[in-house]
Amino acid sequence: MYQQITLVGNLGQDPEMRYTPSGVPVTSFSLAVNKSWVGADGQRQDKTLWFRVTAWRKLAETASQYLTKGRQILVIGEIEEARPWTDRDGNQRASLEVTAQTIKFLNTRTDGVAGAENSGALHNMASAGGEVQEMRDEEIPF
Repeated sequence: MYQQITLVGNLGQDPEMRYTPSGVPVTSFSLAVNKSWVGADGQRQDKTLWFRVTAWRKLAETASQYLTKGRQILVIGEIEEARPWTDRDGNQRASLEVTAQTIKFLNTRTDGVAGAENSGALHNMASAGGEVQEMRDEEIPF
């Protein structure tokens, strides 16, 4: 079986990088995905879904280096089992968890990405060497 999810959204905060006990880099961040539509009453409706995205190995290192709060990105990955949690008001909620396989910049601005041109086209996440390329993590450790 195979499943894949594609998300376009904005980072809710700067990524947090850590290492597993065996030294594997892992980076996590929240991603806000906005949806807008016109309701039956003719009024614009907006809804934001939040996803918790995790990247591993080289993808984790690069995401930690180049992603910042507010940056618009595209994430392709696998959705994991939802994790329950309780909000400040005592309401039961679920965290939608995604393991990233690919991350791409969507902003037309290139601040923080050495060597990228501001062409307005889809910008791929820059690697640590300053080249602009697609980031993938083919070997997820589970």
